[in-house]
Amino acid sequence: MIIVLDTSVLVAAMRSQQGASHHLLRSLPSPQYTPALSVALYMEWQAVLSRPENRPPGVDANQMLAFLRYLASLCRLQDIYYLWRPFLRDPNDDMVLECAVASGSRHIVTHNVKDFQRALELGVRPVTPGDFLHQLENPR
Repeated sequence: MIIVLDTSVLVAAMRSQQGASHHLLRSLPSPQYTPALSVALYMEWQAVLSRPENRPPGVDANQMLAFLRYLASLCRLQDIYYLWRPFLRDPNDDMVLECAVASGSRHIVTHNVKDFQRALELGVRPVTPGDFLHQLENPR
């Protein structure tokens, strides 16, 4: 299954090793899901996670960038040929949605589910990391 990881999931994973976000990242590579990643989304990951307030204590910007390169190597690179802008309220969320639609992702995993509700119109379901893990553990 192809999914898209919103930047909010990566930030949460860096802030706590106890939560579902951290568990999702630690389980990669996974036989159950593969994250899709566009160049625009990767650039956002870099910009947000390079900030000192979003890095774990003791992790410098170069170490974070190395981690993001590793994470990107586990993702499926997705070219975007069609832009769905403006579609969502936040223009930064549109690039996440575009990656999801272009890659045929079933889910956008995010902590901002309400911001992605219109994604349902395009066949992509926004879910929290906890809900996504629950779905993996309890398939229907």
